[in-house]
Amino acid sequence: MKKYLNSKVVLLMAFLFLIGVTPSWAEVFSQCYTDADGIDTDGDGIVNNDTVCKHLAAGDGFVMMADGYPLYMFGFSDVTGMPDDQVMESAMFKAEFPAPTITVKEGQKLYLSLTNVGMAHRPDLFDSHTVHWHGFPQASSFFDGEPMASFGINMGFTLTYFYNVAEPGTFMYHCHMEATEHMQMGMLGNLYVTPKQDGTSISYGGKTYTKFAYNDCSTVGDTMCGSTGYDVAYPIQIHAFDPDFHDASRNVGVLNFAGLYDQYGMLNGRGYPDTINTGNILNENGDPSQKVNSLVTATLGQKILLRISNLSFDHYTLTALGIPMKVVGKDAKLLRGPTGIDLSYTTNSVELGGGETADVILNTTGLATGTYFLYTTNLNYLSNKNQERGGMMTEIILN
Repeated sequence: MKKYLNSKVVLLMAFLFLIGVTPSWAEVFSQCYTDADGIDTDGDGIVNNDTVCKHLAAGDGFVMMADGYPLYMFGFSDVTGMPDDQVMESAMFKAEFPAPTITVKEGQKLYLSLTNVGMAHRPDLFDSHTVHWHGFPQASSFFDGEPMASFGINMGFTLTYFYNVAEPGTFMYHCHMEATEHMQMGMLGNLYVTPKQDGTSISYGGKTYTKFAYNDCSTVGDTMCGSTGYDVAYPIQIHAFDPDFHDASRNVGVLNFAGLYDQYGMLNGRGYPDTINTGNILNENGDPSQKVNSLVTATLGQKILLRISNLSFDHYTLTALGIPMKVVGKDAKLLRGPTGIDLSYTTNSVELGGGETADVILNTTGLATGTYFLYTTNLNYLSNKNQERGGMMTEIILN
């Protein structure tokens, strides 16, 4: 605790020295605007409720690997609703992996504030941070988060990004400053947009659905209308850590970018069997730093939507042993041709490169109840470093 407090004091002094002001957190200024345009843009039948506001903090912290090994990391935490003058102090050392999930609806307007609270463990670092909504058709490069097109947020300051959420699908977000380092260190999270079609009752294949991966009814009499309907949905984000790289950062060592070698394969920031632990995982400081599990549960006959994303630097293949996988979307686009032809396909595995996403529907009709496995066929990632039977694997339980 003493070391932690001393680090925070050093961080505070360094910050004040850089900006040359007396102690004040006026730079933490999150923005949120009410919707008053009188237009229902998200299609829910209600006007003036289409604005969503979130506030994230960027800093550092620790995570616990499935074999019990602690790793230092960079990441984001959710400080939505927290008074601005409390963010710097409260969000230090509270980074999460993966980052807090962001869910919005097509037609909504998202104001996303990001505050850089600095590195409590490494007060010698003054890294800037951004939010890059990967794959989002941003009209203004100002809010893109890619540093060559926009800019980074310095320690102690806040920027509010604006997104006019125009397209549904599975996306992801990450810090784009020093992207190789910051993404390897854990600055990434799940993000998806639900379609306006949600809430409409549509029958397809003998069942009626009210939740859909995409707006799949293009014309009256469309035979594929309702084809992306599902009953339950789960995000599955693929990533992997190189423990030597993280330890070098923790111990102020040399970062070996050329020698990056991931030894902890993870789904939603956890290796098996932690993937099926539905509780929060505590780090070595006793804080809940891994809050997203990967346990998939459904009732026999239901359709499961898996929102799969890969923000690692390698290609990975996922398979659901014994369950057909129907790919209905790729990189936040419905798999339809320009004339409306259906381009979805059924497979037994899905391969994703870095920065790619896939919307996969598992139809459990006709299967037996029990436990199935979702795992990578990259067998070297089915371990937690030297611990066998771990890594990129989780369970699908059909009741």
